[in-house]
Amino acid sequence: MVDNQESRLNFSMETLGLNRRRGSGGVNDMEEEEKEEVPTHLNTINSSGGFLVVSPDKLSVKYTNVHLHGHDVGVVQANCPAPSKRLVYYFEIFVKDAGTKGQIAIGFTNEHFKMRRQPGWDPNSYGYHGDDGLLYRGQGKGESFGPTFTSGDTVGGDDCVDDVVYCCAVDVLCSKNGKLVGPVCKDVKGPLFPTIAVHSQNEEVNINFGQHPFVFDVEALALEERLRQQMTIEKVLLPLNVSHGIVRSYLLHYGYHDTLNSFDMASKSTLPPVAVIQENGFSEQGNMYALNHRKVLRQNDTSTICFLLHCQKFIELVQVRELEEAVKYARAELAKFFEVASLAGLVQECIALLAYEEPSESPVGYLLDMAQREVAADAVNIMILLMNPDIKDPQSCTQSHLEKLLRQLTACCLERRAISGDQGEAFNLQRVLQSSKGRKW
Repeated sequence: MVDNQESRLNFSMETLGLNRRRGSGGVNDMEEEEKEEVPTHLNTINSSGGFLVVSPDKLSVKYTNVHLHGHDVGVVQANCPAPSKRLVYYFEIFVKDAGTKGQIAIGFTNEHFKMRRQPGWDPNSYGYHGDDGLLYRGQGKGESFGPTFTSGDTVGGDDCVDDVVYCCAVDVLCSKNGKLVGPVCKDVKGPLFPTIAVHSQNEEVNINFGQHPFVFDVEALALEERLRQQMTIEKVLLPLNVSHGIVRSYLLHYGYHDTLNSFDMASKSTLPPVAVIQENGFSEQGNMYALNHRKVLRQNDTSTICFLLHCQKFIELVQVRELEEAVKYARAELAKFFEVASLAGLVQECIALLAYEEPSESPVGYLLDMAQREVAADAVNIMILLMNPDIKDPQSCTQSHLEKLLRQLTACCLERRAISGDQGEAFNLQRVLQSSKGRKW
């Protein structure tokens, strides 16, 4: 029994380690999206340089030769692929001069594209051509798509992922002078580069990668797409007591005793009873038993639970600048834990707060964050739950049903992105909640 208890405590400390790393400044999906590299200029190295001239700022291109055959195309890609973690990526060109034939094209190509061919003529490329208004996707024969474009026109290319209706389909959307031309379903996977082509003398275009306001309202397009996805989700009907049960299980799991009682009282007359499902030998009755024990926690003075509480007490003293009291408390309550190998490192990090004039700006400043209180509370909560004699799988009680549901949802969305060539938005709870503000549920 002692060995089993010790192994469960070790498991809880491993969980605490994960929580601490999470609390010390992990990067979330939205931050990753913001850090993802985006095209800013044209790539003068990977281009058919013999047939075009790129301006010094690498944001305009001009065809200077007289072409003799179809391979004399002036093609240039952006300096990097379109970002893959956005719902929508968009760029525009302004046709400054249509030249002698107006054979200008805008589109997307991959890194292996032959740089003396119009985008869309070869596999793994798409191009909207100005001289005939046709869309070319992977072959030399175009299909009816939109109007032609010439001098003075602004044309945009949009690479967006539609992961609700088509699941794995990637669309190319094009616009002309601020109006949407139309979408086309494409099957190219992997990084796609914004690409411009000019093909007759004096053709000249300026490229806008977002350094100036777009003529087309791309934000409205993104909002429309998100609303459409949300409407699709809301059409799925669920029993009224499903969300009630999930919220209730969350309150129960984390020991919010008073809130749980108020929640039950408020919903008693409005919702049918929630079925109690016993999972992994850990029923609601077991949860309630653990809940009662969490309210009257009593442990011996050298337990891991007491260690966590002592650490948090020390941190709170440092937080309010009662440093002398913090030192006395550390000597009295924390020093003995230096002898415990698994806890010594954590003690050192806490004590290190005393070494800095501004502890909050130090490498261990994350300990002073409000989130650290939740980390400590969650770790204590987990260890109490691990003491339940009826539990069969220790990992089953580390997360509430709500958290398991969100992890599963995230995993499904990431799997969908993988099928789509890792293109499109990953699930982000913060974004979903922000987009839902003001909506009636």
